[in-house]
Amino acid sequence: MIEAVISPRILEPKDWATLLFLFSLLLIAIAKTAFETRFSEFLRILVSDKYIKIYKDSSHLMSGFTILLFIVQIISVSLFLQIILDHYGFVSKYDWISFLRITTFFSVFVLSKYLIEKIIATTFNFEEFVEQFNLLKVSYRTFLSLVLLPISIFLFYNKYYADSLIYFIIIMILIINTLTYLVSLKNYQNLIIGNIFYFILYLCALEIAPYYFIYYLITKQ
Repeated sequence: MIEAVISPRILEPKDWATLLFLFSLLLIAIAKTAFETRFSEFLRILVSDKYIKIYKDSSHLMSGFTILLFIVQIISVSLFLQIILDHYGFVSKYDWISFLRITTFFSVFVLSKYLIEKIIATTFNFEEFVEQFNLLKVSYRTFLSLVLLPISIFLFYNKYYADSLIYFIIIMILIINTLTYLVSLKNYQNLIIGNIFYFILYLCALEIAPYYFIYYLITKQ
């Protein structure tokens, strides 16, 4: 006689993530429709510096286009971080509470870092460089977040994927971030040379230390 064992099937809730993906796509569609020319130039940012040259004024940092895509960036990066943490067993990628915590931490981190940069730039009188450098970083990292969005969708709805895929994505993120610094060095070399001490201070205190601190927290806890 064969004994049948019935066990409940556990379904992980995914509706919240699906709504977030759709909301992100809606924001991208709004940005494309409302700022069609700018969006078109923005998509070519890795192969052309035309976008950076046209929209290098610091006033564009708080424009509607930037704000719309910044929201997408927060969602995309937070979801990707949650997927990475799930892959290494820290959290579940289906846990919306964990997503809220990651989103809150990431948002506070980015905004606090921006405010501290503004204070230091004002104190040491190199606001021009920091404003333009921030705009450059925001542009490249927003582009990166748009690339991450479909990747996050794929990883979220697939339970099985190779470790090499995760490593490849992380390496590409590091390459794009390095590209950001190289482009900024090229574009603002005269300004940097004139403020080399403050640039090194800025780089160590606000571009290296925060990420090392986060890495330390994750690896230790």
